[in-house]
Amino acid sequence: MYLWIKALHVISIISWMAGMLYLPRLFVYHTDAAPKSDKSETFKIMERRLLFGIMTPAMVVAWLTGLSLATEAGFFRSPWFHAKLLFVSLMTLSHFMLAKYRRDFSLDLNARSSGFYRVINEIPTLLMIFVVVLVIVKPFG
Repeated sequence: MYLWIKALHVISIISWMAGMLYLPRLFVYHTDAAPKSDKSETFKIMERRLLFGIMTPAMVVAWLTGLSLATEAGFFRSPWFHAKLLFVSLMTLSHFMLAKYRRDFSLDLNARSSGFYRVINEIPTLLMIFVVVLVIVKPFG
């Protein structure tokens, strides 16, 4: 069963990361759309479906399967895993931050520039790099 859970974990991470990289990019383009325009309303639908239809379920499955795998493999005793948990927790905070920005757009209350969202778009990438290095290299034993 371990390998099936691991496969589901990897699938959910890929899905979550795809959304974490795409949603801020949608925000970049959404900032150029006039509030209440057809373009803006289309972005609102895309953002909502991405967040609630893909990203949030994938995040939940990633956490559940990850904790299951960690328990089964005894990773909670490993320092590299503690560091990984820190970065995954930061990724989760980023997820909720993006959800807040999506809500602002949905209410036509966005006050941030496209440049802001271009910078925000880099956060999940950096966090993903740290997580992958920790999982593959296990630098702390």
